[in-house]
Amino acid sequence: MAEFRAAAEVAAGFHAEVIAPLVGDIGYAAGLLGWGSDVLGYDTARSMDHGWGPRVTVLVDADQVERVRKAVDDGLPDEYDGYPVRFGWDSYAPRHHVAVATLGDWLTERLGFDASQRIGVEDWLVTPQQQLLGVVAGQVYADDGRLAPVRAALSWYPDQIWYWLMACQWSRIAQEEAFVQRTDEVGDGLGSRVVAARLTRDVMRLALLQSRTYAPYTKWLGTAFARLDDSDGLGSALSSAVDAASYPDREQALVTAYELVARRHNALGVTDELDPSPRPYFDRPAQVIGADRFVEACLANVTDEEVKRHGLIGSIDQYVDNTDVLSNPPVYRKLTAVYR
Repeated sequence: MAEFRAAAEVAAGFHAEVIAPLVGDIGYAAGLLGWGSDVLGYDTARSMDHGWGPRVTVLVDADQVERVRKAVDDGLPDEYDGYPVRFGWDSYAPRHHVAVATLGDWLTERLGFDASQRIGVEDWLVTPQQQLLGVVAGQVYADDGRLAPVRAALSWYPDQIWYWLMACQWSRIAQEEAFVQRTDEVGDGLGSRVVAARLTRDVMRLALLQSRTYAPYTKWLGTAFARLDDSDGLGSALSSAVDAASYPDREQALVTAYELVARRHNALGVTDELDPSPRPYFDRPAQVIGADRFVEACLANVTDEEVKRHGLIGSIDQYVDNTDVLSNPPVYRKLTAVYR
């Protein structure tokens, strides 16, 4: 087997040397898009054993789809640069992975709706961030102008939805921030550690929201978080919270992390500045940030009634934690009913 090279690099050569000549002299777009860690640039040598190889998504006009598909099916070599062009994994039989479609059909298959036509509030809220990354994060090797506007439109949430998502994420922290102390107080050390781990993940997701960065699914969440600016030491504080063997150390690490994301919130300038200092949880001994304050401040900026009327339920990533739902557009699109 050939040595590992990043799939984006392999796909660039594969497109230039194999796919572009097969497509011919027409307008089209092509890139490494859709599923896979390689789209996010997270692939390693380990990735080569599972659904990895030369692949490209090709987007053409409707009257060119069948011609280009046939040209690709008939003209692909068995290997490119030492890598098998037809590959499978698990129960998937070996085949080539050059997808040819119209932009609208590909978006509908990938997201569950055609984002080149319209992106409504429900579309934003019910589409998992991992699916959005599959459209906006991959390398593009050719574009006649059809793909770039969609990627720009999907690059980040509209401000009203962004403010609301941050409110919902702060609300998740508010719901459980006192439980680290309470579980330990009744002798449930394991429960205290589990709650701390949940809160750690929520803070990581909040930091990504604050940085206007989509969160990938669980396997790559820490990788995406690690690529954010960490000059304030948030990553170290969260690592300490997860590693802490005792409740006092666990709580101290978490409130340090809370204070740091509170300062990051203030630096955004999207609300009035809030005191980032930890504080007691009412009359109980737990130290918290008082996350409800940030919920209220973010919500005060949400003036769009179509967004505001949903309360604090959050987007799909904030209340669904099942890959079989989050990776399946026909399934997660059923959850538009939640927002009606």
